[in-house]
Amino acid sequence: MTDQLHVSTHPLTKHKLTYLRDVNTDHRTFRELVRELALLLCYEATKDLELTSKTVTTPMGDATGSEANEVIGLVPIMRAGLGLVDGIQELLPAVQVWHIGLYRDEETLRPVEYYNKLPEEPTVQVCLVLDPMLATGGSAIATVDILKKWGVNRIKFLGVLAAPEGVKALSEAHPDVPIHVAELDERLNDIGFIVPGLGDAGDRMFGT
Repeated sequence: MTDQLHVSTHPLTKHKLTYLRDVNTDHRTFRELVRELALLLCYEATKDLELTSKTVTTPMGDATGSEANEVIGLVPIMRAGLGLVDGIQELLPAVQVWHIGLYRDEETLRPVEYYNKLPEEPTVQVCLVLDPMLATGGSAIATVDILKKWGVNRIKFLGVLAAPEGVKALSEAHPDVPIHVAELDERLNDIGFIVPGLGDAGDRMFGT
């Protein structure tokens, strides 16, 4: 498997993912677990942010610290990717959010773009592509294609679950894009769903 794949080993990630998978978890709890997992995964995905030195005044004197100076953009792939935004915004409240709408054609399993409101010029230095499931990899690849054409050089994928097929496809198409997930699952089934997975993340998140 690619060196760009980063599977979380944090105990809280493993704990929350177990309950997320459970068929008995209701929609409200499912959304909350996705939010919490997004926060944990974002912490790991942003370990290499660039820092500059900053001096502040404490009640006892001056202290030299650091300040993250890169502008970060969140790019949730609608609709399921929207569930990851809130958790990341808790950790990074100043992020920009740009929406890209893709749906998977159920016959070809290929992504179809239906929404894109990116401005003409990039306004961020780093983009986190958000989608709970990296299944075939088609939507992630298409989104990264769009962002690279937009002019963003640093792009990362952040999701909950990945299938080996999706990791392989994304890594081959974009070997410079790190992949951060809570777990790498066994495989895709014959209709393109991750096994054992957690079902349709969008349906479980939004109660549809």
